[in-house]
Amino acid sequence: MADTLLARIRKDVVLYAALAANIGIGIAKFVAAGITGSSSMLSEGFHSCVDSLNQILLLYGQHRAKRPADAAHPFGYGRELYFWAFVVALLIFAVGAGVSFYEGWQHIRHPEPMGDPLVNYIVLGVSLALEGSSWALALREFGHTRGELSWWQAVRQSKDPAGFIVLFEDSAAIAGLLIAGAGVFASHALNRPDLDGWASIAIGCVLAIVAGFLAREAKGLLIGERADPAVIAEVYKLVDGHPAIASVNHVRTIHTAPESVFVAISADFHDDVTMGEGERLIEEMERKLKAAVPILSSIYIRPEKAEDAVIYGPPSTEPPAG
Repeated sequence: MADTLLARIRKDVVLYAALAANIGIGIAKFVAAGITGSSSMLSEGFHSCVDSLNQILLLYGQHRAKRPADAAHPFGYGRELYFWAFVVALLIFAVGAGVSFYEGWQHIRHPEPMGDPLVNYIVLGVSLALEGSSWALALREFGHTRGELSWWQAVRQSKDPAGFIVLFEDSAAIAGLLIAGAGVFASHALNRPDLDGWASIAIGCVLAIVAGFLAREAKGLLIGERADPAVIAEVYKLVDGHPAIASVNHVRTIHTAPESVFVAISADFHDDVTMGEGERLIEEMERKLKAAVPILSSIYIRPEKAEDAVIYGPPSTEPPAG
């Protein structure tokens, strides 16, 4: 319980740190864009605004997801976080990438000489330092949860979108800052103001790619993904090992929140088990399952003959969600 609370606090710290950094950086970028007329700096300013709004939405989603179950939502509101994660991905694409494309194209069509780039370089340097700190914090927090998985596998299997969204946002922000710096430098060094516009379009491309990936991951969580295979295997083993169980037909799971799983089990009881004994055994198995696998929030065990069940086989061959 204490470990879970500590993990939640760390996740909130990552979000608040990213929010504070993006608000300060966004203001500085707009000031620099106004002074120098840089299109890429203006795009970066909108990028920071979108990131700030995203962190607010994720914090709001986390707050809403903590509401207890009720008659209208018997499995709770945990998946509301997945909805807001999907909204965040749409905002990155529609606002962040859209504004960057528009500003870049306008600057290419109507290039204007830029002012002294020193202000841009100062803002970019400070922004890199702040974004880098936020990125390092998000990376460290995500590293705590990935275990022995590779970074890519951990992102694909993560059921908590807040962690990897901040990580990818900060990564995109650092890439955008580097592109903006290159655009400002090239525009002055080559006396080609249109290059700053092309840098803005490049930033838009980065944001569009990140938004597409995040939307794909959020969609999978929103429509429902199974639990980690290790969780499924543990449930299968515990139920199959019970002396009253002849065989386990299937174990089906779905995440109702990042740390909450609904599991439906079809099991074939031995023929000599009476209905009264079956009810008592099911209650006993539910208690053991919840004690062994705390992430299980709801457990449904259905006595069913193997020949009447749709059997997917052992948990390792259970069809992937989505």
